Amino acid sequence: MSGPVTARIALLLTLPPLLWAGNAVVGRALVGTVPPLALNAMRWWLALALLLPLGWRALRAPGEITQRWKPLALLALTGVGSYNALQYLAVQTSTPLNVTLIASSSPVWMIAVGRLFYGEHPTGRQLAGAGLSLAGVLLVISRGSVETLLQVRLVAGDLYMLVAVALWAGYSWMLARPPASMRPGQRPAWDWSELLIVQVLFGVLWASAGAGLEATLAPQPVQWSAGLAAALLYVALGPSILAYRFWGLGVATVGPAVAALFSNLTPLFAALMSAAWLGDRPAGYHVVAFVLIAAGIGVSTRR
Repeated sequence: MSGPVTARIALLLTLPPLLWAGNAVVGRALVGTVPPLALNAMRWWLALALLLPLGWRALRAPGEITQRWKPLALLALTGVGSYNALQYLAVQTSTPLNVTLIASSSPVWMIAVGRLFYGEHPTGRQLAGAGLSLAGVLLVISRGSVETLLQVRLVAGDLYMLVAVALWAGYSWMLARPPASMRPGQRPAWDWSELLIVQVLFGVLWASAGAGLEATLAPQPVQWSAGLAAALLYVALGPSILAYRFWGLGVATVGPAVAALFSNLTPLFAALMSAAWLGDRPAGYHVVAFVLIAAGIGVSTRR
């Protein structure tokens, strides 16, 4: 079940795509400056520090957290530890526009996860809309070339992003359909900052483990600068704390499938930012892909 999409909810669900588009552009701009998994770990440690003044009360009862370590660890793995790490890996070899267009396949993954794990049966319109969105994603992956698509020549970043989106669908469904111990009334009366901080507590462990593995297998020095510090502050505050807060409110109100449609605004914002700041001009197939994705949104939401 999902509630109505009011003007307030529409605004709340529009802000995360704007912040996530900036995250992809910043990640691309920092290629060669900081390793991707180290960037993810630093982002979440800084986010944890920023959250402490707001959500510290959740830490006063550590037993309540350890009793729920399994669902919290899984939420942290899919939403904090892996999604963002995979996105930063993706922009090493792909562009912010490509990455965010591929992320627009989220309605497909939302439907798949809902059907497989939650018994949600998609409507015909949802399937048609998801098919159109998927066609747009395939167009991006193929770079507009049928030959490339037939030969399945995928850029590594495209594959990373496909895995990231599938994990994000799982994260969103777990927010909307939490296990009994995490439902209101069954878990402590955590507010949004307290619920997020307990996720980030587990998330920084996943992120740090990934960064440690990266430092062992592919060491790369961090080139510190004022620009890097400003970028870290942005990704820790905007795409992390604010976007997760807004996304959580939206998903809880309208459900993951409807919220996923708003995430398709991310490529539009990424295209504008990339053109303005990175000089990445959209190609013809990008325009066609966006039209297909937009058509998928229209078909899925039409009453």
